[in-house]
Amino acid sequence: MSTVNEFQTDIVDVVVVGAGFGGLNALHRLRSRGFTVRAIEAGADVGGTWYWIRYPGARCDVESIDYSYSFDPDLEQEWDWTERYATQPEILAYLNHVADRFDLRRDIRFDTRVDAAHFDEAAGRWSLRTDDGQTISAQWCVMATGCLSTPNTPDYPGIDDYAGRTYHTARWPHEGVDFRGQRVAVIGTGSSAIQAVPLIAEQASELVVFQRTANFSVPAHNHPLDPEYQRDIKARYPQLRQENRASFTGIHILPNDKAAAACTDEERRGALEDRWAYGGVGLLLAFPDTMFDRSANEIVADFVRSKIRSTVADPAVADALSPRGYAIGSKRLCVDTGYYATFNRDNVRLVDVRATPIEEFTDAGIRTAAEAFTFDSIVFATGFDAISGALLAIDIRGRAGRTLRDEWADGPQAYLGVAAAGFPNLFMVTGPGSPSVLSNMVVSIEQHVDWIADCLAAARAEGHRTVEATDDAQEQWMRQVATVANLTVWPTGNSWYTGANIEGKVRSFPIFLGGVGPYRQICDYVAAKGYEGFTLNQS
Repeated sequence: MSTVNEFQTDIVDVVVVGAGFGGLNALHRLRSRGFTVRAIEAGADVGGTWYWIRYPGARCDVESIDYSYSFDPDLEQEWDWTERYATQPEILAYLNHVADRFDLRRDIRFDTRVDAAHFDEAAGRWSLRTDDGQTISAQWCVMATGCLSTPNTPDYPGIDDYAGRTYHTARWPHEGVDFRGQRVAVIGTGSSAIQAVPLIAEQASELVVFQRTANFSVPAHNHPLDPEYQRDIKARYPQLRQENRASFTGIHILPNDKAAAACTDEERRGALEDRWAYGGVGLLLAFPDTMFDRSANEIVADFVRSKIRSTVADPAVADALSPRGYAIGSKRLCVDTGYYATFNRDNVRLVDVRATPIEEFTDAGIRTAAEAFTFDSIVFATGFDAISGALLAIDIRGRAGRTLRDEWADGPQAYLGVAAAGFPNLFMVTGPGSPSVLSNMVVSIEQHVDWIADCLAAARAEGHRTVEATDDAQEQWMRQVATVANLTVWPTGNSWYTGANIEGKVRSFPIFLGGVGPYRQICDYVAAKGYEGFTLNQS
């Protein structure tokens, strides 16, 4: 494990906040352009979100051959993935390999959290204050803080009274947890719970899953990668990468071109069974209108509910696990290995907290409206304050003292998802208003990092001291984001996409749904037009 680095100077061209996929890519790209760069990372080593989420079963829901960098052909060829869906340890090993290969750690300060970032108008520079009292001055600030990096822990009554052990899937102990012989509670049934529950159930003497909202999940059908298959992928990587960049999601999933309404019952069932057998989130592309027409969407939802009923032996439990009342995909579609079948185990129980709410924590466990439970350990699988949470955790102040928290009081706003009006020289990697969490994040990260690096290089070449999104451009862009989103069923769910999982957070849908390929074309057009929608100043 690396230690905190010491620097001779805290004055640099660019400061990058975060050392996950986005931060490492930004550090490498900007350094290769001749900028002096410092990265700041709260963790003790690289990895970002993948450094923290070490819960049992943690793995990516994008296939490993797609969830990887494309900026270096040699890197693509030398790294071998072992599984279709890479585990957290393998993804972290990959990011460590990248950090070693490109000597990135020498410019990263670890175990350091950014508390504040203030723009000095007179100097045209950002001043960042860290939790150890140091400051860093940079002309440019790139926030690679991640969309899913700020844990959300509900504030239940009496939570501090509980005497047992508690864990959060987003901050899992690095040494792991042994649940053998324990009575364990898992609160939440989102992606992390759906991955963790089957493995915790294999250890715990008793496992009680407290379900707040039933979630749709599809099988991963994970398996070791055949060496011949991987050789074929590597031979075709340039073509596959280009297809990903031009696609809707950044993943090479072929959509069906026949609408659900145009299919016979037999054709619909066949299309859905084929997608189910293949596994993964491609089920949502079984029909081109799944996410645009509620009737088509319900066909897919009914199909998944039928799979739950055929898997779970107890009809009452199957019914409780079957999501209703929202469109499939409007909450993140989960990918699992044996999740529903886990509820056939004698040591696993489901508690529907909509029917019997959690009233309080006690020193021994949890009390619902129906009964009291005793637990040795409680796992919070309650997700993140997504998209805006990590940025709003920092005291960010731009021109005339404008605070990002005030500017985003009615929901996060950004031009193209890369820059916020009133905050010169501040850029965001996969920020609000970009495809971000509804895309292959690595594809979107690389596109943003390349665009930002090009913008900074152009500003330097032309002598511009500041680059700032205009209020008009930001307003028009966010209006376009909302217009496109409202053509779909995505904004209709009470999900972390909209901020509905965070008490008091204003609901919005700050994700561009026009597709990764079209979005890239828009960003390229803006750059080609001299960074249209930005004000570039030399003074």
